[in-house]
Amino acid sequence: MRAPGSFGLIEDASIVTENGAIAWVGASAALPAAMCVGAIQAHDCAGRCITPGLIDPHTHLVYAGNRAHEFEMRLEGMDYAEIARQGGGILSTVRATRAAAERDLYAAAQLRLRALLDEGVTTAEIKSGYGMDRETELRQLRVARDLGRHNPVTIHATYLGLHAVPPEFPDANAYVEFVIADVLPTVAAEGLADAADAFCDPVAFSPAQTTRFFTAAQALGLRVKLHADQREPGGGGELAARRRALSADHLEYAQISDLQAMASAGTVAVLLPGAFYYLRETMRPPIAALRELDIPIALATDCNPGTSPTTSLLLMLNMACTLFNLSPQEALAGVTRNAARALGIHAQTGTIEAGKRADFVVWNIDDPAELACTIGTNSCAQIVQNGRLVKNLIA
Repeated sequence: MRAPGSFGLIEDASIVTENGAIAWVGASAALPAAMCVGAIQAHDCAGRCITPGLIDPHTHLVYAGNRAHEFEMRLEGMDYAEIARQGGGILSTVRATRAAAERDLYAAAQLRLRALLDEGVTTAEIKSGYGMDRETELRQLRVARDLGRHNPVTIHATYLGLHAVPPEFPDANAYVEFVIADVLPTVAAEGLADAADAFCDPVAFSPAQTTRFFTAAQALGLRVKLHADQREPGGGGELAARRRALSADHLEYAQISDLQAMASAGTVAVLLPGAFYYLRETMRPPIAALRELDIPIALATDCNPGTSPTTSLLLMLNMACTLFNLSPQEALAGVTRNAARALGIHAQTGTIEAGKRADFVVWNIDDPAELACTIGTNSCAQIVQNGRLVKNLIA
């Protein structure tokens, strides 16, 4: 998966790992004999296909409650605004999450994470954003860090400081000031997050408010990401590029000026086909322009209770191909090479090459395109994460 437009498949290959890293990869016939001297273990994968470990670069795994009733309301024709007026939407999850103990948040998130890991995910991002008060946001981020410590996965935590305005604040400006003064410094000082995120949208936070938040986050050493241009054009992609954001996510309504700025800044486009599908959207992300401008395209589950309640990154591969017309190569790059770039870790993982972390997956398939063309099938046979075999279904 090193080069765009190709799986880079090596027939009859060998991989050598040492101390959690890939030491060598190539055709078995070219394997240096010295690499085998003193080897502790050898694994014969019997012709199965190996890919880099999958990376989910946008999730909201840590939350309490569910919003199944909203699904029914939407099927009956009710729109997002009316659901929110009736007590639903993001704030309903906020109420449930605030009321949940840390151990209960961990237990619920662990189940979601394990479902991702079972499909070959070796790295995942987890956002907060369902607390909107100081203690609950910190609790969500602590749970995210604990999930990484107790599971065979690398977790990148993101402080989603600007998600929605909680009811106890008179307006968005007051909430932004609270986040900057009272929450952000603690998040940074305690090392609870790797990045900060915001929802820049007419129903959420303005470009000016988002810029203030990003300026404060970057001053504290946090990188930034942005929920951008999901519902209508708003200049989110351009704002993300101006702040040198790792990624701009959603982008259904991004304009050419947004994309040109992203291309210049190296900002990754993270597409979320699960939310597009679940909300029955009709405006597709500007795939042709992303390709023309050579903007890396990543994919993610956007796992959340209201608009993308899925824990299947493999399903996102199929949805990206069927809904957005990505090729199977582009889809797999979206959850490996480009997903790593969306988290700023492409020097460490995302491809199978010497020097990178030994994260890879063995699949019961003959062709990598099978990962995108099948629906509801998990062909994961083995997972190696950080050089350790953490799943093995091969006898």
